[in-house]
Amino acid sequence: MTAEEDIRRTLARYCMLCDDGRFDEWAQLFTQDTRFHVMGATHEGRAAAQAFIERGQPPERRGKHLGHGAIIQVDEAAGTARCWSDYVFVDRAGTVTSTGRYHDELVRGNDGAWRFGLREIVFAGQDPQLTPVPPSS
Repeated sequence: MTAEEDIRRTLARYCMLCDDGRFDEWAQLFTQDTRFHVMGATHEGRAAAQAFIERGQPPERRGKHLGHGAIIQVDEAAGTARCWSDYVFVDRAGTVTSTGRYHDELVRGNDGAWRFGLREIVFAGQDPQLTPVPPSS
């Protein structure tokens, strides 16, 4: 697989593992020193990111995260990538409750897996606080 294919797999696993409540596996998609920025707060470290998502996604609040349209810029020599992808969250009743864009900085680990070093969730109508906007070309 190419780096872009591996990164797209990480993006898909993020949604599926969260929706399934498999938070131990979900946390493994992040570096130990990750920054997970959402709703104006930064959760630093893998354990903090996991604790936040577990509180925010109890079984009765889970639905479907639908990610699409990823723009990926890979720096193979550095083992890093930037990625921007849109998302829609649909609750169990089928109502869209959130839309926005993921702004990601990923790092390729020694095991070859791509992990989020930074994930910023930017809700529709808001501007990113920690990351640049997607490239225009």
